[in-house]
Amino acid sequence: MNAHHKPGLIGAMLSTAVSAVGAAAAAGAVLIMTLMLSEALAATCFASPQQAYASLLAQEAAQLQARTQTVVNINRAGEGELVSLHGIGSSKAQAIVLYREMFGGFQTVDDLAKVKGIGQKTVEKNRARISVQDE
Repeated sequence: MNAHHKPGLIGAMLSTAVSAVGAAAAAGAVLIMTLMLSEALAATCFASPQQAYASLLAQEAAQLQARTQTVVNINRAGEGELVSLHGIGSSKAQAIVLYREMFGGFQTVDDLAKVKGIGQKTVEKNRARISVQDE
């Protein structure tokens, strides 16, 4: 089955299956068609290993770009989001969360330097990606 079929075609096939064999058999047909469709979507074929590798590199680059362009609200972000910032590992992310809990939210981006272990250089490297309020 081609993964590029439109939903209308699948619906028509299901409708035909229901009217032809009844609801019980249609449930089995739905399961089989779902498996076929998921296999078709999962099994992207490449002409060569080089094309497969290039595709993986492109996916990785797109994910990295998405992570590096995302703005992080340091007043709301959890550890997972905070570690996406340059120079912020797990322990510094935890320190940011702890600082917020103890002293309240950050008023400015520069206030991030008040957190132990985070200096002005780290703030500058991340300035374009940090916010203190929802945008």
